[in-house]
Amino acid sequence: MTAENEREIYHKLEAMKEIRNKTITLERLKRSILNEVRSGDQEGRCLAQYKREMELLQQEKMSHVEELRQIHADINAMETVIKQTEESMGRKLTNASRLHEDYRPLKAEVDMLRRQCLGLDRLPDLHEEEGSPITPDRFPASVRGSGVAGGAGGMGGAGLPTGVGGAGGAAFLPPAPRKPPPPPAFRSALQQDFITVSLRQQPPPMKSCLSCHQQIHRNAPICPLCKAKSRSRNPKKPKKK
Repeated sequence: MTAENEREIYHKLEAMKEIRNKTITLERLKRSILNEVRSGDQEGRCLAQYKREMELLQQEKMSHVEELRQIHADINAMETVIKQTEESMGRKLTNASRLHEDYRPLKAEVDMLRRQCLGLDRLPDLHEEEGSPITPDRFPASVRGSGVAGGAGGMGGAGLPTGVGGAGGAAFLPPAPRKPPPPPAFRSALQQDFITVSLRQQPPPMKSCLSCHQQIHRNAPICPLCKAKSRSRNPKKPKKK
């Protein structure tokens, strides 16, 4: 074998070695490329899922923002309703107090007429009527009301109204205790006028049951509510022979 052949074989061996090394490096790079592509595709699919989840979170956020906005709107509306209701309640209570100031002297006047002209009991107060939402301390006693009520209870002429819308609009002052009644003509006209109004507007005479303390008819022998026998607070004394 000549030297030239040996050099040719040596170059071929060197070339094969280089080709082998570069082929190994190429295969390594190819595997790396495939792995990176596969990983990239996987990350791309994950990225799409992440973006979808982000969209859902944004939608949920906007829904919560809308709910919060609606809640704030409802709170503002409820505050407005509460304020209007408080103002309406104040107006109604003030109006009720004003009407009660007119009702109190008129009732005292009617009770006085019933007692002195017809011998009837007084009408029940507002808190004494069945089913009434009014309590005894609902309306505080005023100077005007207490004066009228005191006069109607039998304290003479002090604090009583001087004008009576009865017979002919004449002035009427209640007589002092144990004094003779008004003249017959005036009393007869006043009785006739008041009986007409009383029968048309006033409830029947009532009394309190001694057992259940409910208002019943004054002449009822038995309480229709508790079935207790009605007894008079002032029973008639037997006549002495």
